[in-house]
Amino acid sequence: MPISGFAIFAILLVLFVIITLIAGVKQVPQGYNYTVERFGRYSRTLEPGLGLIVPYIEMVGKKINIMEQVLDVASQEVITRDNASVTVDGVAFFTVLNAAQASYEVSNLNQAILTVTMTNIRTVMGSMDLDQLLSHRDEINERLLRTIDAAASPWGVKINRIEIKDIIPPKNLVDSMNRQMMAEREKRAVVLEAEGQRQAEVLRAEGHKTAQILEAEGRRESAFRDAEARERSAEAEAKATQMVSEAIAAGDISAINYFVAQQYVKALQAIASAPNQKVLMMPLEASALIGTLGGIAEIAKGFNGGGPEGSKPPPRRSVPEAQPRPSSAPSAAARSMSSFGSADASSSASSTSQGPWGPAAT
Repeated sequence: MPISGFAIFAILLVLFVIITLIAGVKQVPQGYNYTVERFGRYSRTLEPGLGLIVPYIEMVGKKINIMEQVLDVASQEVITRDNASVTVDGVAFFTVLNAAQASYEVSNLNQAILTVTMTNIRTVMGSMDLDQLLSHRDEINERLLRTIDAAASPWGVKINRIEIKDIIPPKNLVDSMNRQMMAEREKRAVVLEAEGQRQAEVLRAEGHKTAQILEAEGRRESAFRDAEARERSAEAEAKATQMVSEAIAAGDISAINYFVAQQYVKALQAIASAPNQKVLMMPLEASALIGTLGGIAEIAKGFNGGGPEGSKPPPRRSVPEAQPRPSSAPSAAARSMSSFGSADASSSASSTSQGPWGPAAT
């Protein structure tokens, strides 16, 4: 049975409606925005998801990627302020915030961003010295970010980051920088060594000064104590001499005999204990010592008034001992001096000696 014309028309109409419905439904993927143009003029923007347009009147204009994108900046030659030529490359990260502006404000968004980035790299880095260029990379990135973001703002684009990847100076310049670095390090090493030597000399001088001060203080203290000791010794010697003089004046012959014998023994001891004396040969004449003791006794009697024979001497006074009492075991020198005293007494008992001040009665 042949198909009638109405049936064909109905079939075509159904197909047209289906195609129209399909054309009016648009599925926008995540991360993209579609611009809708009505008769060639921007109308609206379709967000991710299911969108509807009027078929044959509206159509999808641009499909804009709104995810963060990376744009590689090619290497280029940059001349710094101090006329050093370096090779620089970088990378830019941007995000489209307004699909309509990114679509209709600039014809080629990526090329425009790349051109602006390269131009500003030459401008910013060309205004800096080489040393500043190599050591202030963060400052360069910040200045580039501010400049390029302001330039791309009318395009509905947000510049997130600008990073300089490499700054490559010429080889001869790198060699010069290495030599400069080595010279600077050697200079710092020499300066530090000199500073250390200076501090060591200062500390050594301060230590020597402190030692001399302490030594001088020690000598002063020692001299003060030596003077005090000599003063005490002189006072003791003077007191002993005074006591012996009083004993002599009182007629106490034993005191003067003890004093002379003690000094004599000390002299012999000093001679015998000398470090350069190994053998001591010295004649000890007892008669000279006895004559000395007898003469001293006559002088003591002369001080007492020396009356006629048979007169009694004045009573003796109690005289304190000038020296400590001898021990129960006297030394050989003391025993020798005691024998000298007994010989003197026996000699004076048997004969009468003529003194310089008249006869002395025994």
